[in-house]
Amino acid sequence: MFVTTGTLDVPGAALHYQVCGTGPMLLISQSGEGDADRSHDLVARLADSYAVVTYDRRGLSRSRLVDPTRGATMDEHADDVHRLLAALTDEPALMLGCSLGAVIGLHAALAHPEQLRTLVAHEPVAPGLLPDELRARHELELAELQDLYARAGLGATLPAIARTLGIDPTGADREDDLTPQPMTAQRVTNFDHFIRHDFSAIVHDTLDTAALRDVSTRIVPATGRTTPRTVFDHLAAAALATLLDLRLQEAPGGHNGNTTHPRAYARWLRETLDPLDRPVGTRRGPDGSVGPDPERVCVVS
Repeated sequence: MFVTTGTLDVPGAALHYQVCGTGPMLLISQSGEGDADRSHDLVARLADSYAVVTYDRRGLSRSRLVDPTRGATMDEHADDVHRLLAALTDEPALMLGCSLGAVIGLHAALAHPEQLRTLVAHEPVAPGLLPDELRARHELELAELQDLYARAGLGATLPAIARTLGIDPTGADREDDLTPQPMTAQRVTNFDHFIRHDFSAIVHDTLDTAALRDVSTRIVPATGRTTPRTVFDHLAAAALATLLDLRLQEAPGGHNGNTTHPRAYARWLRETLDPLDRPVGTRRGPDGSVGPDPERVCVVS
């Protein structure tokens, strides 16, 4: 796969981004501490049909901050997406937002609907989608995780985050032969920024949920098939579907299905995109599934 990299100056930061493949532009906004490389295995299975854009969210990995001590609001994260898409294409793009990335996508769809044709919102961590009592409970969960991190560090906090989001702590539910994602020093630094700053952005989010009903972007609410139905990321996805009067879609895997089940997730994403979003060269198989033309399949190294 040939990957083009670049840096984009935005207010208060410089964003590292990567583009892989050709076709309609598909931006992936990652979850958690994930940077542009987080969904490598998924990108490899989409780049034959889409120009897949990934980026390091401000504060992570190769994206530099003017003031490293401050985080960003959800509106600022969404403005980064707006500026990145404006720099890369004049056409409406597709977007997959996962977890925090899904909330960024919702803000971007409200602020710049002309830039997004379809947004697949996988388990948006948006307490504001929930009734007031549930919202307060789950905002408190996030604040308590920040406090735990400050007191006990990352080792104690990661299992608690997994419980809060319904992530399989064993890591056993995954496809074979995935690209390793060890806990490097860079990931530790990314987790630090994510927990200290992006958790606060979620808690203090001002998402205008009612306005989502009238947005022109096609929004696809989604949850993981194995995500427990009691955790707040699933509840928020279900609430988004109810708000928009849509059926909640089920993606392969759980909260991080895009990284744990990239083969199945890529097939699901192709099927989930609207027919107008599908690139030339895709066709239905005998079972009705949508996939790339066999002559155009990307070779994954």
